[in-house]
Amino acid sequence: MSTQPLILVAEDEDLMRAIISRLLEEAGYRVAAAASAEEALEAFAAEDVSVTLTDIRMAGMDGLELLDRVKDIDAEALVVVMTAYSSVDSAVAALRKGAYDYVTKPFVNEDLLQSVKNALRQRELFRENRALRRELDRRYSFSEIIGTSEVLQRVFRLVEKVAATNTNILVYGESGTGKELVARAIHHNSPRADRPFVAINCGALPETLLESELFGHTRGAFTGATNARPGLFRSAEGGTVFLDEIGEISQALQVRLLRAVQEHEVTPLGSNAPARFDARIICATNRDLEREVTEGRFREDLFYRLNVIEVHLPPLRERREDIPLLARHFVKRTAREQAQDEKPIEPSAMTALINYNWPGNVRELQNAIERAFTLSGDRVDVENLPPRVRDSAGAHPAVLDPDGLRPTLDEVERRYILDTLASVNHDKARAANILGIDLSTLYRKLKRYDAV
Repeated sequence: MSTQPLILVAEDEDLMRAIISRLLEEAGYRVAAAASAEEALEAFAAEDVSVTLTDIRMAGMDGLELLDRVKDIDAEALVVVMTAYSSVDSAVAALRKGAYDYVTKPFVNEDLLQSVKNALRQRELFRENRALRRELDRRYSFSEIIGTSEVLQRVFRLVEKVAATNTNILVYGESGTGKELVARAIHHNSPRADRPFVAINCGALPETLLESELFGHTRGAFTGATNARPGLFRSAEGGTVFLDEIGEISQALQVRLLRAVQEHEVTPLGSNAPARFDARIICATNRDLEREVTEGRFREDLFYRLNVIEVHLPPLRERREDIPLLARHFVKRTAREQAQDEKPIEPSAMTALINYNWPGNVRELQNAIERAFTLSGDRVDVENLPPRVRDSAGAHPAVLDPDGLRPTLDEVERRYILDTLASVNHDKARAANILGIDLSTLYRKLKRYDAV
C-alpha cells in the first residue's frame, strides 16, 4: 500500500482536471480525480484523502456544498478551493466555512503546489497534535494545567519520572499555582491510580479537628464522636494522601505526622492500638520550609522525610507566555458553564492580562476572566477586567526578549497573531475573528511574517 499522500481533485472541466492531476502526479502525489462534487464526495468517503482540491463553480453540487459535506464527514478535513479571479468573494465564503486555503484561476503551478504542500503539513500537525494529546492523557492527565512554557514543561518531565515511584513528594508553589492539580496528576499516572486520592488543606481546620481527620478516632473519643472514623491515611488505603499547606500544622501535630510518615501507621484518637496503612504521601506548601526549619517552626526530621523529591511550581508572572492559552481556556470554560457562545478577547484586554503580575496566580486569572466574560458584550474587553488588572495595560511591555530588552511593537503583534493562529489550529477565519481584523488583513500580515 502506497504511503504517498492522496489528493482528491474535484473539477468538472475535463481539460483543467487533467492538467491539475498531471501536475500533482509529477510532484509525487497520488491523485483521485472526480468530474463532479457528487463523485468527489463518494471518493472522499471511500478513501483516505489527505487534501481535497475543489473548484467552487461546478454543475450540480458546487464546491461550497462539497466543503460542507466533507467537513461533516471529517471536521479536520483540509480543503483547498479554486475560483476565478473575479470570484474571490466565493473563496472568502469558503474560508469562513472552514476551507484551509484558496487559489485563483488562472493559477501559477508553484502556487497551487505550495498550497497543497502547506495543507499536508497542517494535516501532519493535526496528527501529531492528536498523538500528543493521547500521550499527555496517558502520561500526565494535565487537562487543567495549561501551558507550553519551558519552566512548566520541566515540571511535567519531573512528574513523569516520579509518578511511578512511591517516593514522598513536596510541591512548592504560591497560592493558586495548581499544587493540588499536580498532586492529582502524579496520582493519576502512578500504579495507585485506581485507588483513592484523598486531599485535605491543613491550614483550613483547627488543630483538634485536623488531628481527628488525619488519624481517625474511636466512638466516644471526644464530645460529638458518635461514630468511629478511620481517618484520611487509612481511607486512602492503596492510594495517595495529599496534605496541602503542610507548613501550617502545629509542632505537636508534626510529631504525630512524623511517626505516620516513618512507620506508615496511625493511632486513632481514643485508641492505643496503632493501625497500618499503605498510602503515598504528597505534601504542598507556599512557605519556605527550609527557613521554617532554621527558625524552629518546622521539625527538621519531618522536613527531610517529606522533602525527598521537590516539585517547584512557577508563579504565573514567571510564565507570562502561557497567559493567552490560559485566558482562552477560561473563556471556553465560562462560556460552557453559562451556556453562551465563546467570546474573543480584545488585544488590549490580552495585553493587560499579560502585563499584570497575578499575585493570586491562575486562580486569580480564572476569576478575572469569568468577571470580564460575564460583564462584556460580544468580546471580552479591557474595561470589564478587574480595575487592578485593567490598570496594568500600559505598565510594562507584554513580552520581553530573552535578554530582557523591550521588543518592537511589530514583534509583539507578530507573536500575538501567530500564537492566536496556533491556538485555533491555524483556522485563519476564526483567528481573524478573535483578533478583530478582517481576513485579508490577516493574510497580508502572515505573508509579511513569511507564515502563510
